[in-house]
Amino acid sequence: MPIRYLVGMDFDLGDEHRLIQRTVRDFAAQEVAPVAEELDREKRFPYEIVRKLAELGLMGIPFPQEYGGGGGDSLAYALAVEELTRVDSSVAITLCAHTSLGTQPIYLFGSEAQKAEWLPRLTSGEVLGAFGLTEPEAGSDAGNVRTRARLEGGEWVIDGAKQFITNAGTEISGVVCITARTGEDEVSNLIVANGTPGYEQGEPYRKMGWNASDTRPLTFADCRVPEENLLGPRGMGFRQFLQVLDIGRIGVAAMGVGLAQGALDEALAYAKERQAFGQPISRFQSIQAKLADMATEIEATRLLVYKSARMKDRGENFSLTAAQAKLKSGRLAVRCCEEAVQIHGGYGYIEEYPVCRFYRDAKILTIGEGTDEVQQMVIARALGA
Repeated sequence: MPIRYLVGMDFDLGDEHRLIQRTVRDFAAQEVAPVAEELDREKRFPYEIVRKLAELGLMGIPFPQEYGGGGGDSLAYALAVEELTRVDSSVAITLCAHTSLGTQPIYLFGSEAQKAEWLPRLTSGEVLGAFGLTEPEAGSDAGNVRTRARLEGGEWVIDGAKQFITNAGTEISGVVCITARTGEDEVSNLIVANGTPGYEQGEPYRKMGWNASDTRPLTFADCRVPEENLLGPRGMGFRQFLQVLDIGRIGVAAMGVGLAQGALDEALAYAKERQAFGQPISRFQSIQAKLADMATEIEATRLLVYKSARMKDRGENFSLTAAQAKLKSGRLAVRCCEEAVQIHGGYGYIEEYPVCRFYRDAKILTIGEGTDEVQQMVIARALGA
């Protein structure tokens, strides 16, 4: 079915932001939509699309031009992610994981030598970055890191395992930033390049959704990296990854809004075409109520996502707002995709209709980047509860 877009809220977008929005929207419709179902069905990583995203400058959109980035802000990044997710979540999460998680630690905490070595390659999309935090015993309990790194002869020797890691095992993956216990009560972040002996990427997971993205476990066995691969001061890993996760939540929240909007786009188009009892089903009050509620909730949630991006760009504390945006948008995406499938009826259960894929892709947005329960904890603590 052809992709149709509703006219969305412009917020207070300037000309540059509107240009980014239009550019990515057109790219998603012309380059991503025609192959999204095939990539999902074949569980095939979208190398060609990633290359084109790099050519557009989107792989480094929120980073300074001095490091090869696009010089954009967080709102520009959120707009790009939202527009991609309206069409396909696998492409969007590839961009999100690379930008928010894989590249941010080096940009925020890296030395000038580390930035010079990695940022131009990452921001240009020459290589993909990944972020290794989650472990079998360290998911929501992120501080329970078991991976260890010890200093030995000027090298960090790493032993441990990570799981649910995005972008680490593709042909263009270049680096992963991992958390490791460098002392009994000390967590630090380390840079590990792909191809380092002792660093292995496992087989991709068989997943419910995001089938065209790369997600797999990682193992480290006597993996040795130079002492200077430490990111920032030793023992600051916990504080660092909390800061990275706050930024990542803006991207994932934008995904939630984009996916909800995509579901509404498809549901409205189908409801106007589908005939029942002698008229389009869009004329039935029950269908209209679903569409109206979806549209209203999407507009409200989009404001929250854009607000969190604006706050970050102004240098304000955006942790609470980002958590609220992520919590709200993930739940909204699940609900809107469910309603879109319901409006499609039996066709919504058929893979050739995008809403079927959207529904499978939606659930992870209430889990990844911190579960809903973790977001509620973050929000409650910010309120002083």
